[in-house]
Amino acid sequence: MNQKKKVKAVVVSQKKIGDDIYDMWIKTDLAVSAKAGQFICIYPRSESALLPRPISICETEPEKGQLRIVYRIAGKGTKEFSLYRPGDGIDILGNLGNGFPLQKAEGKRVFLMGGGIGIPPMLQLAKSLKEEGKAESAAVIAGYRNGQLFLKEDMEKYARVYVATEDGSAGTKGNVMDAIAADGLEADVIMACGPMPMLRAVKQYAQGKGLEAYISLEERMACGVGACLGCVCRTKEKDAHSHVNNARICTDGPVFDAETVDI
Repeated sequence: MNQKKKVKAVVVSQKKIGDDIYDMWIKTDLAVSAKAGQFICIYPRSESALLPRPISICETEPEKGQLRIVYRIAGKGTKEFSLYRPGDGIDILGNLGNGFPLQKAEGKRVFLMGGGIGIPPMLQLAKSLKEEGKAESAAVIAGYRNGQLFLKEDMEKYARVYVATEDGSAGTKGNVMDAIAADGLEADVIMACGPMPMLRAVKQYAQGKGLEAYISLEERMACGVGACLGCVCRTKEKDAHSHVNNARICTDGPVFDAETVDI
């Protein structure tokens, strides 16, 4: 069971790195225990936005006690976050969810696949795999809308990066699956985060190739701690909490073995 707690943190820095996409570093003790694939919930100050907003952990620097989030403005809460400045206090709940199973990469070729705002978790995943020497090799396949290739240079410090863009302005024109085909890439294990159509394609590809795949499901959440059942997905196994074939993405996930979830 992950130890989670609500803490008061401080914004270290923030900058805009794309259309409605922001990059924020936060000073918090949670950075020491954060794992690749986990997320935090940030509480807006506005009384009109009561629920915390879940945001993936993009990178950690435990020695500095800092963690990084990269997020897209999607509504009132994230719009408020984008206005925060260095020194501002921020209430966060973390670290939440189960991260990617790094041990599954031991001695193997790994695809780290990210689409859109599912790209940020791939940075810490690539960093952790390199620092721990887990994978034989790691390749990031990142899918963007256009040529705003946020985090590409950061990820290149830890893995080979292949790019796909919807408009063809950089890399392969199309999606992450098109980039795999165009570059003739092969792997033994896949770890992915992105929109549902992408994750369905990843699962189908993995099944066709006989590969293990671990996918992080993006979902709107309410409580973030498994109490409200507001974020569920269908699974092969019955959930002990609800006694139906559901899993709570916030606590049972967000990372799942693709074979165990019905997407």
